[in-house]
Order: sequence, then structure tokens, then C-alpha cells
Amino acid sequence: MKPYPLELRERIVSAVDQKTHTIAELAEIFQVTERYIYKLLKLRREAGDLTPLPHSGGVEPLLNEQRLFVLADLVAEYPDATLQEYRELLQKRCGVKVCIATVWNAMEKSEFTRKKNSSGQGS
Repeated sequence: MKPYPLELRERIVSAVDQKTHTIAELAEIFQVTERYIYKLLKLRREAGDLTPLPHSGGVEPLLNEQRLFVLADLVAEYPDATLQEYRELLQKRCGVKVCIATVWNAMEKSEFTRKKNSSGQGS
């Protein structure tokens, strides 16, 4: 989600400074939450300006590049394994607990295929 533009932030704080409306009314006028207005006021008080703070980066992925290589080795070693089995093997080899969806997403991202032949299911 992108931060609100600096111009909007300045208009909101300017309206608060004029004290013609309550915070609740201003939140409705500018279509933001009351909490957002309080955060803006705190940002101005602590940082001295209203520029958005940089993104913190988020959570480190459980299946980082090194673990993706381990998964690739597991797929090569056990081509008939299920996602649940890959999940258990990853836990044994890397000591990381992930859900089946994480294994699936990693395999899809890495473009692994698990088909035994090019025609798909047997006849």
C-alpha cells in the first residue's frame, strides 16, 4: 500500500491546526481514519515533518535462497514425494517449519515440475 501524498498530509494537519472541526469530522472530510490523523500529528511532533517513513522491509521469508536450493535437491532426490513429504523433509534438513502452501508457492516460484512424463496422467 502506498503512503498518502505529502500534499494531503499537509492539508490534514493544517485543518487540525485551524481547530474548526473535530478530529472525527476531519477524518470523514478527508476520508481517512481518526487514528491516521493522530499518527500524522505524532509524526510531525517527533520527526518535525510529514514525509512518510521508509518501508520497514517486512518479514524475512522462511524459504530463503539457500533453503530453495535444498528444496530443489529434495525434488531431484524424491521426485514422487508429496507436498507434505517435502514439508517434512525440509523440516529435517533445514530445521524450518513451513506450511504446505509455502512449499507449493516456493515450487511454483522456482518453476519445479513434478510430472513423471510429458503427457501428464497415465492412460
